[in-house]
This record gives sequence, C-alpha cells and structure tokens, in this order.
Amino acid sequence: MLQPTRSQWAIIWPVATLLILAWPPDRGHSLGVKAVHWIVDPTGSLPLFPPPLPMGLDDDGDAVAAHDALETEYYRRRDSSTTTRWRMRWKEALDPIDPQTERQLLIGLAVLGAVAVWRIDGATRSG
Repeated sequence: MLQPTRSQWAIIWPVATLLILAWPPDRGHSLGVKAVHWIVDPTGSLPLFPPPLPMGLDDDGDAVAAHDALETEYYRRRDSSTTTRWRMRWKEALDPIDPQTERQLLIGLAVLGAVAVWRIDGATRSG
C-alpha cells in the first residue's frame, strides 16, 4: 500500500481542513463560521441585533418600547469597548459566499488538490 509523501501531505491536510471547515450545510452556517461564533462568544452572553418589528406591531406602543429597549441594550454593549464591538461583529458574521457557489468552489479546490497530489506522485515515481 502506497503512503503519501511529505509533499503530498502538505497538500492533503490543508485542502481537507478547508473542505471540512468551509463546506456549507443545507441550513445554517458552515463549521468554520460556527467555530468563529463560539470562539468570540463561548458563553452566549453577547446580544444579537434585534430583528425589525413586524408591520402589524408598529401601532403597539408596548412592543415598540420593548424593541427599542433591546436596541438600546445592544448599542450600549457594542459601544462599551472596541473588543466587544469586534466580538459582536464576528458573532453576527455569515458565510462569505452563497452556499451553492461555495460548494462549487470547494469541489474545484478538492479536484485541483487531487490533481496536484497525483502529479507529485507521478514525479516521485519517475524521478
């Protein structure tokens, strides 16, 4: 059984790691984005920006006041320090590319990585 050479492993590991971390699931975020969210807020203590009020609730004074209170708390926490602002920005980060496009790019990367490993194998056998 053939074992990959050191130069082949130098391609296999990064490509495999990138594929695992960046592959977008059907719903939600990729493993890499989930890891970033957990790293910047492991306890879940940072607030998320509140969603906009539904159209029917803009006449309800209590709902508007509650929404305004959530926004005020969000901005108070965000403005408390540069580090908190940075953490909140990364907590709300999304996958940078549309999932279908990302899958196509990752499959292309995997194919190019396989071709590179195959070429290195051919070069070591003939050399």
